[in-house]
Amino acid sequence: MDKADLAWVSVSTLLVLLMVLPGLALFYGGLVRSKNVLSVLMQVASTFALAVVIWFLYGYSLAFTEGNALVGGFSRVLFSGMLDAGAGKFELSGTIPELSFAAFQATFAGITCALIVGGFAERARFSAVLVFTVIWLSFAYIPIAHMVWAPGGWLFERGALDFAGGTVVHINSGVAALVGAYVIGKRIGYGKESMQPHNLPMAMIGASLLWVGWFGFNAGSALSANETAALAFFNTLIATAGGILAWLFAEWRHKGKPSLLGAISGAVAGLVGITPGAGLVGPGGALIIGILTGLVCLWGVNGLKRMLRADDTLDVFGIHAVGGMMGALLTGVFNAQALGGPGLAAMSDIPGQLWLQLEGILITLAWSGVVAWIAYFVVDRLCGLRVSPEAEREGLDVTTHGESAYNR
Repeated sequence: MDKADLAWVSVSTLLVLLMVLPGLALFYGGLVRSKNVLSVLMQVASTFALAVVIWFLYGYSLAFTEGNALVGGFSRVLFSGMLDAGAGKFELSGTIPELSFAAFQATFAGITCALIVGGFAERARFSAVLVFTVIWLSFAYIPIAHMVWAPGGWLFERGALDFAGGTVVHINSGVAALVGAYVIGKRIGYGKESMQPHNLPMAMIGASLLWVGWFGFNAGSALSANETAALAFFNTLIATAGGILAWLFAEWRHKGKPSLLGAISGAVAGLVGITPGAGLVGPGGALIIGILTGLVCLWGVNGLKRMLRADDTLDVFGIHAVGGMMGALLTGVFNAQALGGPGLAAMSDIPGQLWLQLEGILITLAWSGVVAWIAYFVVDRLCGLRVSPEAEREGLDVTTHGESAYNR
């Protein structure tokens, strides 16, 4: 065991937790209307906690142990065989305790489930969100994590590149959110009434915490305090800066004014874009990825959203899925050594790697989308997906949780 590696992965696990609570919670909370802010905070916190428990029960075992090309086995259910606390013996995963690796990955599963709630925010029944999380995590997240990251997994063995979760986290959650937006339907008054963010300073704080936590998300995925972590760390910094500036200046040019909402959306876009390639591209490639992802996500939440005709409340698909796809493809390009990356030895290898990246994207879109649709269908039959029109108009904070975020 390497104590420096253990310390770094432990800190990275805390940073990913910071991304969710309070980062993502405040980011989402600031973007909804004031009558629904507590409901979003509750959904983010509850789905994350539920995912962590499922990860301990069976999720980690099915995702990361030996099995077949689609899913692992049951040898680590309840973390069985991972440690003998009485004897002070801990199984290792590389140079760190397997328990630390499992904890790190638990936060990934949790944030992926929490991201999805942005697609149907302000109208989903709380019980439905929890039941959906159990089904989708079990049959979408776990198999895709195994396919992409576990030895023996289908895409892992094919050679698809995903350093920290472009497909596993962002495309996966983005398509599930879009399916949810379609299935549950548009918010009452969508397109007719003002539905502006109620607290942009809160959203700004949340986005800032996401950026801070993302260093653990990306650089922690090196699973060691080494040069790859240093590369992923800087790439996370430069790509995000590129995403902010690209979105800001493009918006400024086309709308006449640069907005804070645009700046923080560009930050998240840059973060998403660099995630699959954080430790697999050079700094120059990372900057280009951040800029291009910022621009394509700006289109994703405007032009593409109008084309899709979906009320994806917090643009989970437009930023996370679209940005994840852009980042995954560009990782296949800038991984080349001739372009500053540490991977592909020859430029002629890029087309083949791009095909593998596209294969990973398409499999994730199809798998997650189908599982999500089935999960929403089952949940709707079990407990109903959507709150009543009266509850939606009054706001979920009071009608679902009996609380109000602000004194009136």
